[in-house]
Amino acid sequence: MFSAAKFLLWATLLVAARGTLKAKSWATGLRVCAHVLSGMGTDSSEQGRTVWARVKGRTENALLRLPFKAAYVFRPGAIIPLHGIRSRTTWYRVLYAVMTPLYLVLRGRFPHAVTTTEQLGRAMLTVPRRGYPKRVLEARDISGL
Repeated sequence: MFSAAKFLLWATLLVAARGTLKAKSWATGLRVCAHVLSGMGTDSSEQGRTVWARVKGRTENALLRLPFKAAYVFRPGAIIPLHGIRSRTTWYRVLYAVMTPLYLVLRGRFPHAVTTTEQLGRAMLTVPRRGYPKRVLEARDISGL
């Protein structure tokens, strides 16, 4: 079962990315920028111990090799939902309710490991528009924008 999940993660993203590139080929001068939301701890070397980190790393690497105008990977740490954003998944809502005080403590001690939905959204809109020197943005980079 895990093999199927790995394949779906990898294939879904790449099929969408390749489809986007194919669709843009008919529009002269259209330059597409891609960005994907990944996760802290992803292994770009594809050699790490944990399978999920290797699969995500492989997926990121494949996306970054595609001929987009630019491609960026966002790897936030913990994300604090703001402005009434709520998960549709009951378990996540319960988890956020219990963990919110801990997130606030973590944010005070490790400000670059915790981000908000607002910071992440702004970063995902700003970076493709203005560019960024790194193609893989870790939580520290996201928080700094």
